[in-house]
Amino acid sequence: MHKKKMIAPIVITAIMVLYYIGFAWVCVVLDGIPLFVKLLGGIIPLLLGGVCIYVLLERIKEIRSGEEDDLSKY
Repeated sequence: MHKKKMIAPIVITAIMVLYYIGFAWVCVVLDGIPLFVKLLGGIIPLLLGGVCIYVLLERIKEIRSGEEDDLSKY
């Protein structure tokens, strides 16, 4: 039962991480832009990808513990 609830977050995270990796790669490979811009264009998307993976892991823990409806606490 829990596996069905985990599919969407995993798929969305995979798409986002691939997008960020692709964006970082394009920023680093492009010629004619300054090194500082290349570094920012490469590092920031990779950090965002890491944040996406962290949030996915937290969501999976939440689903496994049965706390799917956080709004019911408030």
